[in-house]
Amino acid sequence: MIGLIDCNNFYVSCERAFQPRLEGVPVGVMSNNDGCVIARSNELKALGVEMGTPAFELRPLQRRQRIELLSSNYELYGDMSSRVQQVLEEFSAGVEPYSIDEMFVRFDSFTVDQMHGHAQELFTKVRRFTHIPVSVGIAPTRTLAKLANRAAKKMPAFGGVCMLRTGSAECEALLKQISLGDVWGVGRRLVERLELLDIQSAWDLAQADPKQIRERFSVTLERTCLELKGIPCIEMNDPGQARQRIMTSRSFGRLTDKRQEIHQAIRQYAQRSAEKLRAQDSLARAVYVFLKTNRHRPDLPQYSPSAIVELPQPTDDSRDILHAASQALETIYRPGYRFMKAGVMLVDLVDANRQQLSLLDTTESRADRERNDHLMATLDSLNGRMGRGTVTFGRPSPGAAWHLRCANRTPRWTTRWDELPKIR
Repeated sequence: MIGLIDCNNFYVSCERAFQPRLEGVPVGVMSNNDGCVIARSNELKALGVEMGTPAFELRPLQRRQRIELLSSNYELYGDMSSRVQQVLEEFSAGVEPYSIDEMFVRFDSFTVDQMHGHAQELFTKVRRFTHIPVSVGIAPTRTLAKLANRAAKKMPAFGGVCMLRTGSAECEALLKQISLGDVWGVGRRLVERLELLDIQSAWDLAQADPKQIRERFSVTLERTCLELKGIPCIEMNDPGQARQRIMTSRSFGRLTDKRQEIHQAIRQYAQRSAEKLRAQDSLARAVYVFLKTNRHRPDLPQYSPSAIVELPQPTDDSRDILHAASQALETIYRPGYRFMKAGVMLVDLVDANRQQLSLLDTTESRADRERNDHLMATLDSLNGRMGRGTVTFGRPSPGAAWHLRCANRTPRWTTRWDELPKIR
């Protein structure tokens, strides 16, 4: 059996953990640059506010009643996610993060009779230790665990914990209530095609012939069909598996045509990409840089260029990556265009522990490489202990256009010394 722990209204719950005044209040968390709503409290959902609603459309509603719209605080959310994972790891056989607010938990060492009680204990301990409310779904497969979790969240009768056993009347009744569009991995187009075969619910798909599903659709849908029958056949990707490319990209707080501001943004993104590269013990062979104007502004000239610069040798040194990113920017920047977004991608990655050394290596070059490695390790260590951006190559100008708009961001309570909660 496997469990899925899902943090309820996670971004809003993180905010409420440090601001009890928000309990019972309609709360929305906005996207980068405070553009649209990406997380909603139950109270805001009850007012009919949909996911993705532009913030400006909520102003009439704000005039009629109290609504709290907060800027996204990803540093806080990421740290709170880690804290939830630590609690789960302490009280379970193994944890597989699926997203920032969802984690699969293994119940390998528990009997069937013990599982529900242990799930209730996890439900209680996560709330007690982190103040984050969760829902727990337990089932023989990941697909069924997702559906059990959905039932635990949506149906108060389960009390936040739902365990499904294949072949049980409760499992059959639940699958008959769940539409195809709510099954993990079944998209809108698949729903339309399946309905032509009179497959309209999760139960219908569970009763279908897996071989015919594979012939008519795909091996992926066949696995979903088998999982709904209680046969495990979907494994999560190893969270420690190295990525094949690393991207850092942001939309600017406002449009800008100033080369210096764009260069600063590219340097910040390049440094962050280099940090991610070292964190997974990889080296990059090339640096890709792109810029974008706002295609929704036909009144402005459009230009969205990109360039790639090959590195002399595979590296994770921020200085080499910064130099290559600056070279790429030099070739694509054109004055007179107001850019809204930029990004840096490190491509053609190789494992740092399997780097092929040159036959021309000398004692001096090896010593230089070791010195550079030590410098980058020291840089990462300082930023890890003192906070990201404590030590950087160059300092960004305050108020530059590329800085994100976050007028209503709450303090980063758990990761910044100068933003720690104060007790009076």
